[in-house]
Formats: sequence, structure tokens, C-alpha cells
Amino acid sequence: MRRGQLPPGTPLPSSRTLARDLGVARGTVTQALDQLIAEGYLESRPRSGIRVAPHPTAPPEEAAPPPPATLPPVRGVDLRSGFPDLAAFPRREWLAATRHVMQKAPNTAFGYRERAGALELRQALAEYLGRSRGVVATPAHIIVCAGYTHALRVICQILGQHLGSPARIAFEDPTEPDYPVLAEQLGHSALRVPIDDEGLIVEELTRENAAVVTPAHQYPLGVTLSPARRVELVSWARRAGGFIVEDDYDGEFRYDRQPVGALQGMAPDRVIYAGTASKTIAPGLRLAWLVLPDCLLAPLQEATRWDESYVNVIDQLVLARLIETGEFDRHVRRCRTSYRRRRDLLGDAVTRQLPHGRLSGIAAGLHAVLRLPGDSQQEARLVTHLAERSIHVDGISSFYDRPEESPLGILIGYATPADHAYGNAVTSLISALHAHFGQAGVPKTMR
Repeated sequence: MRRGQLPPGTPLPSSRTLARDLGVARGTVTQALDQLIAEGYLESRPRSGIRVAPHPTAPPEEAAPPPPATLPPVRGVDLRSGFPDLAAFPRREWLAATRHVMQKAPNTAFGYRERAGALELRQALAEYLGRSRGVVATPAHIIVCAGYTHALRVICQILGQHLGSPARIAFEDPTEPDYPVLAEQLGHSALRVPIDDEGLIVEELTRENAAVVTPAHQYPLGVTLSPARRVELVSWARRAGGFIVEDDYDGEFRYDRQPVGALQGMAPDRVIYAGTASKTIAPGLRLAWLVLPDCLLAPLQEATRWDESYVNVIDQLVLARLIETGEFDRHVRRCRTSYRRRRDLLGDAVTRQLPHGRLSGIAAGLHAVLRLPGDSQQEARLVTHLAERSIHVDGISSFYDRPEESPLGILIGYATPADHAYGNAVTSLISALHAHFGQAGVPKTMR
């Protein structure tokens, strides 16, 4: 009790049980308990038994662990990027698929599974990715991962195995800053390569032997890798004997035309394809997948030999069922329609009511970049101004290798608010921007 091993409120066994367990007389135990009650270590209440009492000499509670590297909920208007509309989670379809899996799955389905993931899901993904994204894959080329960060860790391990030495990995600039850090922590060199309106500037790749790109909808700027740059990037990979890691970020959500096919279809032997269910369904599922070239299948076995980051097998089978029945496709179509409407509402509001702002990266995805007059030195003041009004957005400077050289802009995650709250969220954002930039007038409430 002094050391805190028995915290306040812990019930003690009965005196009879303690006497039997300790091999002493019950009267001895009763006297000891009475003494501890008298000294304030224990307390006895009618019909509650004896419990550990709050004690002034108890050690202080341990410091709380650091918060996880996720996006915690916030109060007010949440327009941060990185989330789909969580209210759109297909609960009915997921429940029906779960019932089917629990009724039909053989007992062996719940035993130890292949490290690559459930065969049923890998078969469903091979068909779906080939049909919807133009990915060339068989179930043997697919590994199921516990989210994109886990997938990137597996990729770094595979590259180390295959190359026999640390890789020199290029990341887009700007990019999610945690990913280069992860590569460096795993012993690789992480370099930044700038992007322009056509995507990654391939000619800047010099000594690298791997490149991580988001060709469908670059994160965070929303640029689509142009056809010419795709050809150039694949040519670079062949010349350098290197690999392209294709993070198919927001690949299913394109609004100006049919979704752009995956880069992997151009060079299955040089492209490692990565996809997730984080934006199509929900990030909480922690479901992602990799499609690997033939030459990396053997290194995969060694890289995942001690990897225990498995995805719940029931969730894998449920997702496979949703894909097989077409419910996954129908869900994506519903979300695409909803997100396009939200994007259009945001674009119309900025055009009419925020003439000094410019939206970009709106051809696809779940977020847009709002460019504003000024420079990156004003970003912290702007984001703080919005946060004080309970409007939460991300500034873009933190995604750059040199934040001080970034333009002034914010990321607006238009999928994050609930559907019924979205119109007011946009109204609040533009009103706050008007106040910050000293413009007169408050926009009318949007319906």
C-alpha cells in the first residue's frame, strides 16, 4: 500500500481467505486488519468489505504518457486535413458483412494466419485494385499492413534487405514530416525533392535509389503528377535500378474526370504500391496494403519475420466481403458525391466572399489549399487567430523542409465536419478570415 501497488479502493480478500492463503490463524489476520484500519491504511464499510484507504503517504501518480501521434478531437469547427467524414462510416453494411463472416467463416479462419494477411482479402484487393486503379497484382504480391506508417516501415525494411545497405530515399517537399524521420530512424538517408505544378521534379533526383511520391493527389499541395513526369520518373527508376513508392493518397476521390490510374501499372517491376482504407472508410480500422514487385517478395519474408503488427483477421474478412459484394464500391461512390458537393460549396464561398484567397489542389481528395496574401512568417498568427475562434486548420509551412520559405496558406479538410455542420463551418472560417485580414462585412450564413 505504501508503494502504491495496492491503490486506494482496492478490495481485500476476506479474513478467512487471507488466513487460509497465508497459513496463519484467522484471529491473527483479524488483528492485523484492525491495526491497519486504525492506522488509516484500510477502511471498512458496511456491506462493502475492507478496502485500501486514501493515504497521505501514497506516492504521486506517474506522469501521463505522451499523447499518441494522432489527430485528437477538438472543440469547435474541425477543418483539419487527414480525416474522411467519420459519420459516413458504412455501419449497416459493415454489420451485415460481419454477421456473414461470423456465420460462414470456418474455424480455421481464427487461427494463426499468414504474415502477408488473409488470403480472402488479398484476393479481393487484387481484383479491386486491378479494376479501379489499374494496378497489376496477384494475391502473392500483396501484403496487408496496419496503416500507412506500418506499410512505410515495412518498405524501409524491405529496401534495406534488398539493397544490402541503407537506401537513399527521396521524399516530396512539402510532405508529411514524420515520414522522412521514420526512414532516418530505420537507418536510411531521407532527402527532400521539390515539387511544382506538375509534381515531383524528377531531374532533381541524383544519387537517390528510392522515391516516395503521392502522384494521384500530392499531400499536402494537391498536385497531380503529370503524364510526362510519370514517364520521366519510371525512366529514372529503371536507369538507377531504384524503386518508386507510390502512396496512392486520395486516389479514389477525383472530381474533374475519372480517377487517374495508378503509376504502378506503368512499371510493376519498379513501383511499390501503397493504399489504405483510412480515407475510403475510416483511419481507425488501421487497414493498408502494399503491392510489391517480384524481386522484393523474398526480402519481404525476411523483413516481416518478427513483425507482429497484424490486422484483426475479422476486419480483413469483413473488408473482403464488402469488396466482393460491391458494397465497398457503392460506399466510395456515395462519398465521392458528398465530398464533391462540399468542395464545390467551399470553392463557391471563397470565390464570392474571399477575393484575396485562392484555392488549389481541388481536382481530387478531401482537402484544399487556401493560398492567402503574405508570407510564412504570418502563418502562426493566422492559425492562432482561427484557433481562438474555435476554428482548427493546418498551416502548410510545417510540411516544408524549410518552413520559412513556404507561401502563406492553410489546409482545409472539407471532409472532416459532419454533413449537417459543414455549411456553418465554412461560414465561420470565412468570417474569421475576414476579421483577420481586416475586411469589412460578414458573409451570410450558407445553406
